[in-house]
Amino acid sequence: MGKIIAIANQKGGVGKTTTAINLGAGLAVAERKTLLIDLDPQGNASAGLGLDKSSFEKANIYHTVIGEMPIEKAIYQTDLSMLDICPSDNNLIGAEIELVSAFARESKLKAALDSVKSKYEYIIIDCPPSLGLLTVNAFNASDSYIVPLQTEYFAMEGLSQLLNTVRLIKGSLNPRIELEGILLTMYDARTSLSKQVATEIKKHFGDKVFKSIIPRNVKLSECPSFGKPVILYDINSKGSEAYLDLTKEVIINNSKKSIDQQKDLLSELGLF
Repeated sequence: MGKIIAIANQKGGVGKTTTAINLGAGLAVAERKTLLIDLDPQGNASAGLGLDKSSFEKANIYHTVIGEMPIEKAIYQTDLSMLDICPSDNNLIGAEIELVSAFARESKLKAALDSVKSKYEYIIIDCPPSLGLLTVNAFNASDSYIVPLQTEYFAMEGLSQLLNTVRLIKGSLNPRIELEGILLTMYDARTSLSKQVATEIKKHFGDKVFKSIIPRNVKLSECPSFGKPVILYDINSKGSEAYLDLTKEVIINNSKKSIDQQKDLLSELGLF
């Protein structure tokens, strides 16, 4: 079964979509079959991977979430052979309203992914910058979540609200979800503020903060306008190196968890 990871932060402009695109691309380059779900009505992840909006306006994640079509019909190939995407457009804004009266409204995405998660090693969900029904659907469907956190003064603002929302979902809908890690983004090594914020976050969250830190990088800002992840735009850039490091961390962390789970199972059977 594929590992489903939500990329979430209700604060906009923190590198959430950039992380979803480039982590997905990194996993694909590492030969892990990956699906990126663009669950943001702005559709930036779809554009950032070079999809033309006219090519998917009749089949995207909106039609899947509201139950019009199975997700298989809304999945498209990207320039990377191991990376697929289920895109979105601004019709997804209406999904929040349409789902209000729907039965099991918090589980629409989870149900949709059931038919495809065995085909992928990783499924990455780019959440909208809110804690609304779409994000709740993402958390309910996911095994874990990554929080991109900007290394600036108000970085911690709203984080407690996000973590509290996850606690509520863990208690009532999805007991298996856990924090994959907090990712420091837009880090500027030249400023003492970035260093102070990074130190403070590491003090609070310890080993739940990824060792990989995403720097402020011109290439990361440029590549979405070319419809490419940074690894295809400029593999030698600092941004590309940082996201490849993050990819390695995610793969290694999940390999360790998988081994530990196997040991636990064997122990339960009295074989370890």
